[in-house]
Amino acid sequence: MSSSIPAWKDKILFTPGPLTTSPTVKQAMLRDLGSRDYAFIGIVRDVRARLLDLAQASKGEYECVIMQGSGTFSVESVISSSIPAEGKLLILVNGAYGRRIHSIAKVHNIAADVLDFGEDTLVDPATVSAALTKDPAITHVAIVHCETTTGIINDINAIGQVVTAAGRRYIVDSMSAFGGVEVNVPAGNIDFIVSSSNKCVEGVPGFAFVIAKKAALDECRGRARTLVLDLYAQWEGLEKDGQFRFTPPTHSLLAFHQALLELEAEGGIKARAARYRANHDLMISGMRALGFRPFLPDSLQGNIITSFYYPQDPKFDFSVFYGKLNDRGYVIYPGKVSTAECFRIGHIGRMDTNDAQDLLAAIRDVVAEMGFQP
Repeated sequence: MSSSIPAWKDKILFTPGPLTTSPTVKQAMLRDLGSRDYAFIGIVRDVRARLLDLAQASKGEYECVIMQGSGTFSVESVISSSIPAEGKLLILVNGAYGRRIHSIAKVHNIAADVLDFGEDTLVDPATVSAALTKDPAITHVAIVHCETTTGIINDINAIGQVVTAAGRRYIVDSMSAFGGVEVNVPAGNIDFIVSSSNKCVEGVPGFAFVIAKKAALDECRGRARTLVLDLYAQWEGLEKDGQFRFTPPTHSLLAFHQALLELEAEGGIKARAARYRANHDLMISGMRALGFRPFLPDSLQGNIITSFYYPQDPKFDFSVFYGKLNDRGYVIYPGKVSTAECFRIGHIGRMDTNDAQDLLAAIRDVVAEMGFQP
């Protein structure tokens, strides 16, 4: 670490999560509660209710299920619990995380087809409609809301209309968008939407959650292909006595509860989205001024994360670039685009345009130090 950065200061994470959290979210973890403690059970109950509110969904029509593990654990929970043995999944792909859903389906021997739209193209409702008409065997459709491969944000409401009109169940991986992009789950005709504790709500890693339409959740009973990822059994346990079936991440849940309170105090998702948009706008304009090129056109770019092309100058080396920024206290992210060499900069977490300005200044210094032309 550079001597200019005090050892006690956390680096700022310009990543899609884990991300920079507030001091008070960190402080909330400095408390030990037993998993059967009445206070802890009450916090879990409040977290579940607040998540339904964020989804603009009502208890009874929809349910919130918390699942230990990373976001992918809950995506796998939904895929492996919701699709019957004779069912078939259509996966709408425009990035690495859609392809990951396909990998999950293959592991569980679930019949699946992939519609791949390319990493720089939105999922097209008409194409989805045609695929559903062509193949009546398809029972479920899955899409990634914000593909953090590039930062593209799919129109999940438009796709939801098509899927519902065709009489299929609809699964949305909103890992990097929920809490930072307003979502009306009932209006979007969504049966299952999944997100994680360490994304736009600005908590820490440890669990993910599923907002599920109760009718779709009831269909999951007896369908699970695993023990620990049984979505219906997890919900049943939480409903019965507030208990998790297996050891819950108590400290992560305490931090997340505090993060939810801070999201409300900020003004809700609308206000948080505006802060993220301001971070994004400043970063895009600043990077363009330095000569860097975003991978996506402005019309497709969301406010969560942005992929930038590598400079063509042979003096550019991403590992060196990354390391020099890291030494200055700024953490960016490697790329995931399969067709181009890119790196990524996130706009979410407990930071604002002042932090974005500081990162741009650090990038300017590193460019001069390495001597390449962006």
